Amino acid sequence: MALDIVIMAAGKGTRMKSARPKVMHRLAGRSLLQHVVDTAAGLKADRTVVITGHGADQAEAAFAGAGLAFVRQEPQLGTGHAVQQAVPQLHDEGTTLILNGDVPLIGAGTLARLVQACGGKSLALLTVVLDDPTGYGRIIRSGDPVGGTVEGIVEHKDATPAQRHIQEIYTGVMAAPTAHLKRWLAALKNDNAQKEYYLTDVVAMAVADHVHVVATHANDETEVLGINSAAQLAELERRYQRRIADALMEAGVRLADPDRIDVRGELVCGQDVEIDVNCVFEGRVELGDNVRIASHCVIRNCRIEDNALVRSFTHVDGEKSGARIGRGAEVGPFARLRPGADLGEDVHIGNFVEVKNSTLAKGAKANHLAYLGDATVGERVNYGAGSITANYDGANKHRTVLGDDVHVGSNCVLVAPITVGAGATIGAGSTVSKDAPAGQLTVARAKAQSLAGWTRPVKAKK
Repeated sequence: MALDIVIMAAGKGTRMKSARPKVMHRLAGRSLLQHVVDTAAGLKADRTVVITGHGADQAEAAFAGAGLAFVRQEPQLGTGHAVQQAVPQLHDEGTTLILNGDVPLIGAGTLARLVQACGGKSLALLTVVLDDPTGYGRIIRSGDPVGGTVEGIVEHKDATPAQRHIQEIYTGVMAAPTAHLKRWLAALKNDNAQKEYYLTDVVAMAVADHVHVVATHANDETEVLGINSAAQLAELERRYQRRIADALMEAGVRLADPDRIDVRGELVCGQDVEIDVNCVFEGRVELGDNVRIASHCVIRNCRIEDNALVRSFTHVDGEKSGARIGRGAEVGPFARLRPGADLGEDVHIGNFVEVKNSTLAKGAKANHLAYLGDATVGERVNYGAGSITANYDGANKHRTVLGDDVHVGSNCVLVAPITVGAGATIGAGSTVSKDAPAGQLTVARAKAQSLAGWTRPVKAKK
C-alpha cells in the first residue's frame, strides 16, 4: 500500500515579522521544515510532497537534491486549497499523511501510529487536549465530548461560544485514504468566515460517506506545537532543549544547570561527563568518559576523548573535516580550534591560542597567545607565547613540521614551508624561513644596539 506524505509549507508567517519564510526559521540549529522532513524520512514514504508558497525559491533551494517533490500554492487560499495543489503528485490508492512544516517536533512514532490507525480505510486525526485551545480547530464529537464519535472539526474563528470551551483540538496532522481524500478535496467550499478552503471540512465529508473517523492522541503538547511568532519559536526552543537535558541527565551526564545548555545537533556522552552552564554543541559532538566542559564553550563537530578538559570560553569548530581533542588534553580558556585541529594525548592549548589544520603529538604545549596553522607538531614540543606559523604566502598554504622535543621561544615567526628538526631550539624573537637543524639553537634576529644621547620626540608646545 502506497504511503504519500504531504508537508504544508506555504505560509508567510506574518507574525514572525521576517523576510525569511516561516518554515526556514531555525530551531536547535535546523530549519523548522528540516525537522519535519527528517522525521518524515523515517516513515519511508513512497513520495514526499512539499507545498511551498511565500519564499518558495528559498525553501526549495534549501532542499535541492533531497528527493522531495515540490508544488506551489499561489495564492494561499487555505489549508484545503494547499493540499489540492498536491493532488496530481499523489498515488490513486493507499494512505496520504498530511503534516505542517511549522510543527517541528512531531515524533516519528506518533506519525507511525496515525498511519496505522488510518490503514488506508479510516480518516485518522491527530489530536491533543490543551489547557488553552485558543486559535486551534476544535474536535466535535457526538454524545460523550471525550469518547464520542468524531463528527467534525470547527475552526476557532467559526466556533460558537460553547464550542470554544472544547479543549480537544486538531493538531493539523491527519492520515487519510488517498482515493477518498482526492474526492473530498475536489468538493471543498469556502463558505466560512475566512472565505478559505479548509482541509478540516473533509471530516464532515468522511462522516457523510460513512468512512470511519478516528482520533489518535499525541504523546504530549510539545510535539504538536506550531510556530507563528518569534516568542513561540523561543518557547519551543527551550522546551526542546529541556527534553535533551533531561535525557542527558537520565544517562548520567552532570549538567550544572539543565536550563542553560543548547544542543543543535547530536551530543553523545560517555560516563561521568560534566558540563557547566551556557555551553552550545553543534553538529556531531562526542564526549568520552570523564570529560569536563567548563562554562560558555561553543563546540561543533568535534570528538573529545577520555579525561580531557575544555576550559571556559573555548570555541571549537570542526566544520566538515572535524576536530579532535585527545585523551587527557587540556584546552583553553579562550582557545580556538578550527577545522582539522587534531590534539594528541596530554596536549595543552592555552588562552588565546588558535589551531587550524594541525596535528599536535603527545605532550605538546602551546600555552599562550599563539597560532598554529597547517603544522605537524611532534611530542613534547613547547611552543612559545606570541609565536606563529606563517603558512600562507598570499596564494597557497604551506606546512610547518616541528620534530619531537622542539622548543620555540616567544614571539617567533616560522615561515612555511619549514622543518625544525627534533630537539632544536628557536631563539625568542626569531623569524625563521629555512629549515632548522636537529639539536641546535637557531636564532634569526637583528643585533641589539643602544644609542647614547638619543632622546624621545616631544610634542611642540602651542
